[in-house]
Formats: sequence, structure tokens, C-alpha cells
Amino acid sequence: MKRIIAYTDGSSRGNPGNGGIGVVLNYQEHTKEISKGFSNVTNNQMELLAIAVALQSLKERCNIIVHSDSAYSINGFNKGWVENWKKNGWKNASGKAVKNPEIWRLLDILVKRHNVTFKHVKAHSGIELNEKADKLAYSAASASNKLSISAFIKDMERKL
Repeated sequence: MKRIIAYTDGSSRGNPGNGGIGVVLNYQEHTKEISKGFSNVTNNQMELLAIAVALQSLKERCNIIVHSDSAYSINGFNKGWVENWKKNGWKNASGKAVKNPEIWRLLDILVKRHNVTFKHVKAHSGIELNEKADKLAYSAASASNKLSISAFIKDMERKL
């Protein structure tokens, strides 16, 4: 299997507000950059969606290391939150509905398609590809053409 390194980031101007995702995928000497802007989104939605876009952009099963500065996103998998939420009908330990369930469900499917390792990185710490993902997300949040997150997620689901 190919070994892919991914750096993902999400940005939101306001919470909710205009937002964007930034993805940098690296395979050997090849680099692919993805950015998209959205309206009326939260930072957590953008962080999660960036990872989903990274995983869905892969054409075949891969070993992929996903780097993110979002503890929320990384902990969902590394601490087993997603598995517990599924067992509890997408409710958290307090019995409340999980936030962003449509993105978590999408991620749950996409993660199973690959051999994924999640790594937390410190934001703005000078890691080149993480800084690039941050710039892509910020630029997308600032761009004038914005997508609807719900329509985008439905389109992603259709492509599963």
C-alpha cells in the first residue's frame, strides 16, 4: 500500500461564520493541495471535514498518517470516542446528542477504507506542511465563493 502523509486544518471566522478547509497530501515527491470555503460553519466542522476530504480524495486503500492540530478530531479516534458514540446511538457519555454527527459518521466510514494513524501537532509551530494547510484553510475562509456544508456532505456521502 502507498504511504501517504496528510496535514489537515480547518478555519472559521466566527463560530459559526465563514470557514475553510486546507489539506496537504504528500506521497513520495508528489504533493496535492485542497482547499474549499464554506458559509455558516464552526471551526470543529471545518477541522473534521478537512480530514474527511483528505481521506476521500485517496483513490485506493492507503497507509495514511493524518496530522491535525485539532485535539477534538484526533481524540475522536485515538481515544475511542467514535466507537462509544456509535454504541450509544450517537450520544455522548452524558446522554446528549453528539455534535457534528453527519461528519463523524462520514469519517467513520472513510477511516475504515484505509490504515489511518492520527497524530496531533501543535498549531503554528513551524511544521511546514501544517503551516501550508493552515494557510489554505484561512484563504478558503476568506474567499468570496462559499459552499453549503450540508450539500457538500451529502455529495460526499453519495460518492462513498
